[in-house]
Amino acid sequence: MRLTAFPLVTVATLAGVVAVTVPASNQEGAPIFVTNIPPGYRDWRLISVAHEEGNFHSFSAVLGNDLAIQAYREGKVPFPDGAIIAALHYRHVPSEENNKVFGQAQSFVPGTPTNIQFMVKDTKKYTATGGWGFAHFQDGKPGDEAFMKTCFPCHNEVKARDLVFTRYAQ
Repeated sequence: MRLTAFPLVTVATLAGVVAVTVPASNQEGAPIFVTNIPPGYRDWRLISVAHEEGNFHSFSAVLGNDLAIQAYREGKVPFPDGAIIAALHYRHVPSEENNKVFGQAQSFVPGTPTNIQFMVKDTKKYTATGGWGFAHFQDGKPGDEAFMKTCFPCHNEVKARDLVFTRYAQ
């Protein structure tokens, strides 16, 4: 009995070690959002700008890291793993200085920042959300889990563009 138990314990222990050390690619409950601001994002290139009215009432500068920019320029969809897209959002306010020059109220400029959002492409880590991890930071703090769970259903509406709304401004 003792000789049979030893190999069984060894196999069970080895299986446990393998299960703990092998990275999971599609575990239930795996994170679907990013909790750290990617370093250097302010040095990335401009993809496009956006103006949102309604509840947003904002301007956005949409930036991409080198992999995202290359994919945009080459028209590659899906985006490659490692591509990151950032959206810097600001309220917009009238520019009194510019309006004096123009002689009428017509100029708006970025006002206070509202938030920064990111999409990080990692098809192994974010399988549950189409290969993208989503992020929302306000005052440097990540959005809560309930808020972040609203990102994928909205972006999933543009599957043909790999869940990315922003088009490249050439």
